[in-house]
Amino acid sequence: MRNLRSVGASSERTGVPARRRLLVKKFGGSSVADVERIRRVAQISLESQRAGDDVVVVVSAMSGETDRLLSLAHKLAPLPDCRELDVMIATGEQVSVALTAMAIHAAGGHARSVLGHQVPVLTDSSFTKARVLWVEEGPLREALGHGQIPVVAGFQGVDASQNITTLGRGGSDTSAVALAAALGADVCEIYTDVDGVYTADPRVCPTGRKLRSIAYEDMIELASLGAKVLQVRSVEIAMKYDVSVHVRSSFTDEEGTWIVNRERALEGKVLTGLACARGQARVELVGVEQQPELVMALASLLAELNVSVDMLCHARGVQADTTTNIAFTIPEVDLLRARQRLDPLVASLKTGELRISEGLARVSLVGIGIRSDPSIPARLYRALTQEGIVVSGLVVTELRISCLVDEAVSDKAVCILHEAFGLGQTDVVGGPRLVARSGTAA
Repeated sequence: MRNLRSVGASSERTGVPARRRLLVKKFGGSSVADVERIRRVAQISLESQRAGDDVVVVVSAMSGETDRLLSLAHKLAPLPDCRELDVMIATGEQVSVALTAMAIHAAGGHARSVLGHQVPVLTDSSFTKARVLWVEEGPLREALGHGQIPVVAGFQGVDASQNITTLGRGGSDTSAVALAAALGADVCEIYTDVDGVYTADPRVCPTGRKLRSIAYEDMIELASLGAKVLQVRSVEIAMKYDVSVHVRSSFTDEEGTWIVNRERALEGKVLTGLACARGQARVELVGVEQQPELVMALASLLAELNVSVDMLCHARGVQADTTTNIAFTIPEVDLLRARQRLDPLVASLKTGELRISEGLARVSLVGIGIRSDPSIPARLYRALTQEGIVVSGLVVTELRISCLVDEAVSDKAVCILHEAFGLGQTDVVGGPRLVARSGTAA
């Protein structure tokens, strides 16, 4: 672990040649949305290289391109084959890497576009939601050794059978952090259309406050609960391999938010922020016969479908000795696939019914010690119900409290809770600036 300021120390002072920093820079779809923005990406990348850094660039598909491709697929079939979906939607990044490499060449630099299977980024075979298993660093090291900027296609990889795979929405974040971990990069910079991580989405809640730093654990909770700044698996990898991540805007030079170990985070608040996941469906198996194997069968079914489940509640039914109720939430986009398997499962039980509630949003408050503070659920309920917002379902853990509300009032709920819990206030005024992968302050 190295202080980034000391890395650049000149040989004149130390007698040792300065080591070049290695930076991984990821640019999202909004950062490569058109030719002018791609030129900006090339400029940012070349400025770092000309300042003495080695640079690896990771890019997403141009803004809106993945949605366009998915729309074409769904016009042909409600549930397109997942392997073929990956073959198709991976093409968005292929366009972006080529254009970005061209822009770097046009600006006087040297670049090489690299697709996921050319690195390679090896994944499992969970098409559309693949997980990274291993990254080969050789081709990237070779390009860096020739003074080139490797421009890597995010979001995509390849499985052991040479099938193209994709990593799920936001997967370019995971690509970038995985490459940073494999290469031992000093920093992984995530360039996006916001200038950092906020206590609440500032486009929804105007009083949302930008955090200068946030702990891995808190960022994992926020990302998994609906904050769209980073894909959750990217933060998991960063935490596992101690990769310092800097979330910043591609449109300004301002410092953004550092994601680091908890002891390095500068913010003093116990409560970190709010996240909102819209487009949620509540699935209830009501009055089904109580069987020890039922929950296991249900969990296995959802795991096989690779469906993310939250707010699972298992309770006895009215006839306490013979029936049970099971409820959970899943994203609405997964509902059609899930129902194809859930309907036969419930029918085979010969008791109970399947109830589906759509148009919901999960609003979550993230922080430390939430479970041990009973005033937090009480304050949450009071703040929302006083404004006429109906709360259905509640899950409390050590790091978060989540509730379901109608999607139509989800923005209002976020603003109410942000105010009720004082998240717009700051405990840290001034203070050191975080500049190092090692977390030391300057």
